[in-house]
Amino acid sequence: MEQIAHKDGRTLGINGLGRIGKLTLWFNVASGRFDRIVVNPGREIGTSLDDVAHYISTDSTYGPLSRFLHGFQSGPCVQITDRERSELSVDGVKVNILTKDRNPKDIGWSSHGAQIVIETTGRFGDPTLPAEHPGGSIRGHLASGARVVVNSAPFKMKDKNARIPEDAEVLIQGINHQAFDAPTHCVVSSASCTTTALAHMILPLLNHELTHKMLTASMSTIHAATNTQSVLDNVPEAGAKDLRKTRSILNNIILTSTGAARALERVMPEISRIGFMADSVRVPTTTASLIILNCTFQSRLDNCGDPLICQELINGIYKEFSQLPGSGLRYSECQNVSTDMIGDMSAVVIEAVETHTRTGFTTLNLRDLACFADKELEVEEAEIPVTHLKAFGWYDNEMGSYVKRMSQLVAHIIDQVF
Repeated sequence: MEQIAHKDGRTLGINGLGRIGKLTLWFNVASGRFDRIVVNPGREIGTSLDDVAHYISTDSTYGPLSRFLHGFQSGPCVQITDRERSELSVDGVKVNILTKDRNPKDIGWSSHGAQIVIETTGRFGDPTLPAEHPGGSIRGHLASGARVVVNSAPFKMKDKNARIPEDAEVLIQGINHQAFDAPTHCVVSSASCTTTALAHMILPLLNHELTHKMLTASMSTIHAATNTQSVLDNVPEAGAKDLRKTRSILNNIILTSTGAARALERVMPEISRIGFMADSVRVPTTTASLIILNCTFQSRLDNCGDPLICQELINGIYKEFSQLPGSGLRYSECQNVSTDMIGDMSAVVIEAVETHTRTGFTTLNLRDLACFADKELEVEEAEIPVTHLKAFGWYDNEMGSYVKRMSQLVAHIIDQVF
């Protein structure tokens, strides 16, 4: 294929055209940042390019692309401009569709002028595998001509003892995106939708003097369905450990796990001392999820004996954080439901009316502490106030919270690289 000349950073590559791939295309067409987008589904779609155009134009969750871009009065915005070159015009942006190669190293991003690639298939999450790995590798995108590849999922290494390589990093826009180092980093994970929302709930607490020393923390995400689940009950794959994911998502609430806590430790190293726990409850909705965050703090009392960590303080922390320039957190005193969050472009929306705190007292035997074990003590017990916080945060786990933050991260990377 002939070399196509483009301005540095003005051609975006997207590998995959599933849920995140398509919505990444939508968002980056809307941003107007790119002159051209090259999408690699890696296989034929339907019977013709018309079927690709139809798939891109429609969405059961967010409605038609034209409405997303221009509102209810808009007309069709996807046209086929060159069938031979599989080229579309999506609201004026050239979009080329590649269908031949599924292995990243064979795609040939350099011949398409795409130096920034977003990997959205969920299949290539191990940054330790070489580009030539028989099953394909995220590093194959680099061998194929990309300067930086951004994975739309957490890194998942097959060797559980392996460490993330020095040229790879986990970054969340608005949390630690400034840690991107252009000379060093070429493989980036944008974590997950849940980690993105959770990080925006945790960061304001870590930044405040009264709440930065957490004793314990845990969270549950009430999470919308994903394509990893079965529409109807299905036979488990060989070696499958979580049999619940093979049960029908149409009519079940399904308990499962999440890697959000482990990924959060990479983004916020101070979390590792807390021993954060996380789990997920899948529910039959298409998008919009809810984090229930539980934290405990060693509290302080005011002169009247009332705890300083209270509902008013927590909501004040979140409200103040929401007003910072570029904040991805939205503070809401409304009584929301999940459909209110579909398309909301916040990283997380705090449901302030449901913020709760409760302070109790625990008796600590000082002899149980190694530093006091052999010392004479006038008092052997201390009564310590401990405050338990429960906070709720909504997030659109597909477009609004996740794809927007990942696309902003890509824009930041481009600004640093070019």
